[in-house]
Amino acid sequence: MPESRATTTQQAEVQLKELVHETAKDAHDFSGAIRDMATGATPDAVIPLLLIAVAQLSVTGARLGAIQDVVPAERFEADSGPETDLDGLRVSLANAFQGIDDFTDLVDPVTSMEISRGALSDDLAGIVGALEHGLAHYEHGRLTEAMWWWQFSYLSEWGVRASAVLRVLQTILGHLRMDADEETVAEAEFDALHP
Repeated sequence: MPESRATTTQQAEVQLKELVHETAKDAHDFSGAIRDMATGATPDAVIPLLLIAVAQLSVTGARLGAIQDVVPAERFEADSGPETDLDGLRVSLANAFQGIDDFTDLVDPVTSMEISRGALSDDLAGIVGALEHGLAHYEHGRLTEAMWWWQFSYLSEWGVRASAVLRVLQTILGHLRMDADEETVAEAEFDALHP
């Protein structure tokens, strides 16, 4: 019996180590993608690409939320170095999303019906900041600390913000694809029926 418990514990440690490496890769990829999109190099593709990136990150977050709480060995968080200045990223994203950046959101859909203002640029910059904070721990070899941070920040902030961003992006994409001028639709129907 004790041997079986040891094997189970070892397997759990291996799985957690694999998850930390996968999460680090996903965090790095997401952060890079958002920074690339903020340059404005691909304005016509930013909404669909962002939809994919946020959806993929949401899967990463779901894994963090589904596992047991990660508890770091130290009681206090180790210094991960200077925080990344996200103001430039936030401004660049606000410029990229000009006209569609702001949205209405609920503070907490379970406990409150209070409405708040959200902004894609604020939420995305905040998510990048949280992910990069965890990456700093990861890059310093503090794997458990990185996992703890990603899990904690997912449950406390960026998971909810990613869900809000995903919903807004789906709504925007739906409007872009489904909303059409009635006259244009009528002409297309006429042309299709009378070749």
